[in-house]
Amino acid sequence: MSRANQKLPAEANRALFVKGLPYNCSTEDLFTLFAKFGAVRQIRQGIASNTKGTAFVVYEDVMDAKGACDKLNGYNFQNRYLVVLYHQPEKMAKAQADLAERTENLEKLKRDHGID
Repeated sequence: MSRANQKLPAEANRALFVKGLPYNCSTEDLFTLFAKFGAVRQIRQGIASNTKGTAFVVYEDVMDAKGACDKLNGYNFQNRYLVVLYHQPEKMAKAQADLAERTENLEKLKRDHGID
């Protein structure tokens, strides 16, 4: 099947979210790995304690991102299995809002029942 005729999943876009990265891998290591699938515009690695081991990889072309996502999800990289997903900011925002609502409900229950 030619590249132009490939179907894209609805969530596909140029930005990928990668997790399961070794803490000691460098941005250069990531460029080497992800550039095999096409031109990479940007890589941003997580550096905070709650984002270490993650990165965002942005491609110039959505088909390159699809190729990387298809081939690298589950790939063993530096003795770690990668999870590669399409970045979905609206889904992340909804998850954060849901978490905030659940936390608020839990705090209300604690107050109502005198629990610290």
